Amino acid sequence: MNSRNSCAAIAAMLLLLLVSNTPCTAQLSSAFYDNTCPNALSTIRTAIRTAVSRERRMAASLIRLHFHDCFVQGCDASILLDDAPSIESEKNARPNNNSVRGYEVIDAAKSEVEKICPQVVSCADIVAVAARDASVAVGGPSWTVKLGRRDSTTASRSIAESDLPRFRDSLEILISKFSDKGLNAREMVALSGAHTIGQAQCLTFRDRLYNNGSDIDAGFASTRRRRCPSSGQDGNLAPLDLVTPNSFDNNYFKNLVQRKGLLESDQVLFSGGSTDGIVSEYSRSPSTFNSDFASAMVKMGDIETLTGQDGLIRRICSALN
Repeated sequence: MNSRNSCAAIAAMLLLLLVSNTPCTAQLSSAFYDNTCPNALSTIRTAIRTAVSRERRMAASLIRLHFHDCFVQGCDASILLDDAPSIESEKNARPNNNSVRGYEVIDAAKSEVEKICPQVVSCADIVAVAARDASVAVGGPSWTVKLGRRDSTTASRSIAESDLPRFRDSLEILISKFSDKGLNAREMVALSGAHTIGQAQCLTFRDRLYNNGSDIDAGFASTRRRRCPSSGQDGNLAPLDLVTPNSFDNNYFKNLVQRKGLLESDQVLFSGGSTDGIVSEYSRSPSTFNSDFASAMVKMGDIETLTGQDGLIRRICSALN
């Protein structure tokens, strides 16, 4: 071998070593299942449409389920795991217990997908797709869901207790909690707009109704007191948006401008603080809200995902294989 060929061979070997030692980061892709399970998305969509047609409120619950999953360990379906010797379930954390719903809908969708593509589609991806399909089912925006997440082998009740937003959080705390997940204040306000659908329990808004110092429209408070007495009946439900509680629109933001936000964590978005302008903009422009909401949901779906060889594909979403 002459010196020129020898140098070329050495260079090629060095390049091969360099490439082989460079970590390969798997990327999410909307086409992830095109070859391995081409009917996955249509199968999930059918399951979600069925569930929402049976109970309109389920749309809000499925969007919230995705949110509560992504804020704890990332979008890894950890919220679906039941208690086990090695798992302290997030379902029992204070923000989730007797509050988060829709587990059985995800289980049903997973069961249908498993029939056509056993152990191919992750529970984490089903949760993400379900949120999009739920939005569409009640007139909300659609977006392209990036796929390829894998399921976690762990859960964290402690992170659920600390990182999930609470109904009494101040604006500063909300901004901080979302910032910790890589989401800015505008994205936080947009995602809060999911409260244009769904319901809340009396115990989460009672203080706002009966606190004379609270920033609340008097007529609105009077109406809500009928279903939420000053004590007892904690589980009584009230729609987060009294105007169009079953339709995804921008009335949530119109309500905030009129001091008719149901939760403290809703009204703080329009209470003389830094996000007032965003709320005003969304109250005037439903198209801007829809666009920003869709973009924020895509970004949220990217939080700390497991891909490649990390995690696993659970056969049953509530338990490890």
